[in-house]
Amino acid sequence: MRQAGTYSGISGRNNGPHSLPLARIKRIMKGSSDEVKMISGEAPIVFSKACELFIEEITKRSWAMTVQGKRRTLHKEDVASAVVATDVFDFLVNIVDSDHHPSSFVNSEKSTDIVILPET
Repeated sequence: MRQAGTYSGISGRNNGPHSLPLARIKRIMKGSSDEVKMISGEAPIVFSKACELFIEEITKRSWAMTVQGKRRTLHKEDVASAVVATDVFDFLVNIVDSDHHPSSFVNSEKSTDIVILPET
């Protein structure tokens, strides 16, 4: 039986500055192409940090949509709106459910600026 800490990322040992599971990242990297055979130990750490930054950025942009809607709970529609409104996230447009895009965002100008919200 696995311990709760295994799932929550809480463990007694110091795993460094990353918080995402490196084994899972390595598995995704290897599964991305049949040509990828060997991966250095440092590569998944870099990917982990990149994923953390990606999650932070899309969350900030999604939260801005939540605030704009005068709500306090972030919904998947907020994520979809943030994806549609930002050129950098164009690769995700087919992933988010198009039924949840507010029509005002579909035809609006896309933003390439990075939004830095104050930390709370």
